[in-house]
Amino acid sequence: MYSRLAPCLLLVSLSACQLQPSAPTTSPSAAHPIGVPATKNATSQELQSIIDDAWQVRLDFDPELAYALGDSAAAGKLANLSPQALALQAQRQQALLTRLQQLDSAVLTKDEQINAQILQYQLQNSVDMYRYHDHYLPISAESGFHAYIASIAKGRFAQAQDYQDYLAKLQALPNYFVQQTYWLKQGLAAGITPAKVVLTGFEDSISAFIVPAEQSGYFKPFTQYPEHFSPQQQAQLTAQGLELIRSSVLPAYRAYFDFMTQEYIPGARSSIAASDLPNGKDFYENRVRYYTTLPMTADEVHQLGLKEVKRIRAEMQTIIDDIGFEGDFDAFLHFLRTDPQFYPQTAEELLKEAAYIAKQADAILPRYFGQLPRMPYGIQQVPAEIAPKYTTGRYSGSSRDDEPGYYWVNTYALDKRPLYEMEALTLHEAVPGHHLQISLNQELTSLPNFRRYSYISAFGEGWGLYAEFLGLEAGFYQDPYSNFGRLTYEMWRAARLVVDTGMHAKGWSRQQALDFMASNTALSMHNVTTEIDRYISWPGQALSYKVGELTIKRLRHQAETALGQDFDIRAFHDAVLANGSVPMSVLEAQIEDFIAAQKG
Repeated sequence: MYSRLAPCLLLVSLSACQLQPSAPTTSPSAAHPIGVPATKNATSQELQSIIDDAWQVRLDFDPELAYALGDSAAAGKLANLSPQALALQAQRQQALLTRLQQLDSAVLTKDEQINAQILQYQLQNSVDMYRYHDHYLPISAESGFHAYIASIAKGRFAQAQDYQDYLAKLQALPNYFVQQTYWLKQGLAAGITPAKVVLTGFEDSISAFIVPAEQSGYFKPFTQYPEHFSPQQQAQLTAQGLELIRSSVLPAYRAYFDFMTQEYIPGARSSIAASDLPNGKDFYENRVRYYTTLPMTADEVHQLGLKEVKRIRAEMQTIIDDIGFEGDFDAFLHFLRTDPQFYPQTAEELLKEAAYIAKQADAILPRYFGQLPRMPYGIQQVPAEIAPKYTTGRYSGSSRDDEPGYYWVNTYALDKRPLYEMEALTLHEAVPGHHLQISLNQELTSLPNFRRYSYISAFGEGWGLYAEFLGLEAGFYQDPYSNFGRLTYEMWRAARLVVDTGMHAKGWSRQQALDFMASNTALSMHNVTTEIDRYISWPGQALSYKVGELTIKRLRHQAETALGQDFDIRAFHDAVLANGSVPMSVLEAQIEDFIAAQKG
């Protein structure tokens, strides 16, 4: 799972990325190849021009990405979030979208049609979200910009210039906070805020950064220097860093803390429904279509969720019966939530369990995949400052090709982190889930950058949930409690379809959603509350998991039926992942081509 507030988590191997050149037009033979209509060639060139221009818009707005791709002028800069900058970005994206919609896609190649379709999906979303004022919401129930910007302290510090660039970012940080606070104030005035109920305790994620300068995470780069730095260099840089943290960084966090506690949280809206926002009903239906990548309505998703909940509940009851548990479903859930045997005693125990499962998962990959990624992954704790309100686990990709991705495990509140869920969680977040899929995506060097460094939630989260199911086939979940954990994770994703649409489109209360999730899954009540609050502050995103997984399963069944004994699971998985992260309609066409090719 990923957060929209942490785009840096989506970028892997940026230093290996190359800009895509425009189609050559230097000679008549190049402009009009034999057998290719001039209109087709012109259309292809226009598409490539749009792709290049759209990528440039992204680079212009994301200085860290631009610097990673070799733009030295972007070093030391933070994103410009001024009203003028965001308006200009939206105007450029709208102009690109208009150009794209005017193309005659019928004369494009199949690969070009996919590029055009995915770029339109991305541009349309950017235009829509600016129109719906998503920039008024740089925070969620989990965390916010104030936590994610702290990742600038985790960059590469090898040369003196790296430290100078970092000092420039520290100097720019107060303005960054002022710009974000400006948008929060606009949201407060317009009634576009997270629901007040999900912001309980949010201030703790800010106060975690208000510490003595020497203890700040921002100071860490000044505590460990490369060996070739002289003592004088180190002393000078350390003094500059301390001064900026004391005079710029910490005051920015203090001012933000005061604003949030005195103005923003008290003034946040009382309603939890996205449909209660300005243009809220249209906004939520837009989010349903965006996150499922299908022409589904909120009501259709809700009914699908109820159907899946009923099916999974029956499978869960079968396990309870097989175990011989004396008691009803609710009693079994209470047993799972309260018996100490199911919970780690230390953070180290939980991390070691995750690592052990991860290595077991590594071992099954050759049986199920022909193509494996070069990039390895490690395991880390969720950062302490965001852990209390953070989800149970997440995958964090690397922004460089000389660092691994990381599977984050939340070690906060160990009595709420059941071990029987760890197999499903690990398969989803690490391999064969997010790490494998995202790393392979980044290694598809033939794809344009806007596809290599993008994430379509229905595909990525659908794949993660499918990876949990694949573990059953691969021999995981031998313990009945672990298998119940797998089903409770699947039920969790099915229940999301019900509670997300229930709260945002059908008038459900937060308590109604909590009760539905608690009565149908074995998630701890801490996790149930954290998840429901995430759905409230991130409308529609939770719908992508189950819809994507069901689509992948349906396409696998279609391939198995069509190919019979010739069906090759490795070839099928490679075909699903062959074009990176794509909308479900593109994936369907992709698998139809795979079936035809296998038959041929």
